[in-house]
Amino acid sequence: MTEIEYTPFELHLRQLIATAGPMPVSRYMQLCMTHPEYGYYVNRDPLGRGGDFTTAPEISQMFGELIGLWAASVWSAMGMPERIQLIELGPGRGTMMADALRAIRILPAFFDAVDVHLIELSPSLRAIQRDTLADVKPFQWHHMLGDVPDGPAIILANEYFDVLPIHQMVKKDTGWHERMVDVDDDIFVFTTAPDPTPRFDISVPPHVRNAPNGTIFEWREANEIMALARRIREFSGAALLIDYGHIRSDAGDTFQAVAKHKYTDPLRAPGTADLTAHVDFQALADAARVMDVLTHGPVEQGTFLNHLGIETRAQTLIKHSTSQSAGDVASALKRLVESGPNAMGSLFKVLGLSHPSIPTLAALSDS
Repeated sequence: MTEIEYTPFELHLRQLIATAGPMPVSRYMQLCMTHPEYGYYVNRDPLGRGGDFTTAPEISQMFGELIGLWAASVWSAMGMPERIQLIELGPGRGTMMADALRAIRILPAFFDAVDVHLIELSPSLRAIQRDTLADVKPFQWHHMLGDVPDGPAIILANEYFDVLPIHQMVKKDTGWHERMVDVDDDIFVFTTAPDPTPRFDISVPPHVRNAPNGTIFEWREANEIMALARRIREFSGAALLIDYGHIRSDAGDTFQAVAKHKYTDPLRAPGTADLTAHVDFQALADAARVMDVLTHGPVEQGTFLNHLGIETRAQTLIKHSTSQSAGDVASALKRLVESGPNAMGSLFKVLGLSHPSIPTLAALSDS
């Protein structure tokens, strides 16, 4: 019989489970994504055709350019402060920030006022960001938002919250039980905690409480969104959160893995695939409002980009492009704004947060 060979990370996970018992899905997801030695984001560039997935900034420069102009509108609404921090959470290759900064060069006062800060854990992605932004504008890296110096800020987060670990709860006769990851017959499998989580019923939306047995409800810790909102409330500014997910809190299993642009089993080959889950925008907005900031939206990405003028920008690019490049621009425009159940324009949502002194946000408040 051939002996099964495990990767060092699989052996590490198996040892953890053998020692402490099954681990919550949230812990499994956290380890797979950010383990300091084996984590998915630690040693690779996951983006683009040669990676595992493609984000909106990599599809077209138009995306980042419009985000930059949106940020400029926030700066104007804040009274054009002499210094403002432009912060991006999970900046990928730095493409969106580079495109945004290029767009705001048309407003020299804003460009000069901006101090750029990137929240990034991955050494691999930091190396790429350094090259991307080398000739654009000086910037600083940080491991977490709390490390950024105090002061008014505009915070950007594109496909950031979907990779934060989720808890999955399974409905049973006895209540809501945490979904766990265990080892059975030499493979990783899902199981549930033997005892229900006390009083979890009160955390479940009313329309989900009477769901049938076997229903899965997902939730994330609110510390990240509350820290973001607290900073806005304390120092002024706004945030733009763009991600795929649902506007209304609801039941459903959205935990997924993507490798080489294809869906795969999230329990197979841990540490080698991107693990994500849909963002619950109602939960994000509710948590932010606890910190006394204003929320705007969410709206669909297509609606947001159309309100910012992406069609006009596309026509300008097409006008000054070769026929091949013009086709690429048109294709990118369609991909970013097209509506449909699985189309980016509908699947991705946009939520804005602002200090109470900023009552409206462009493309969000009046959509």
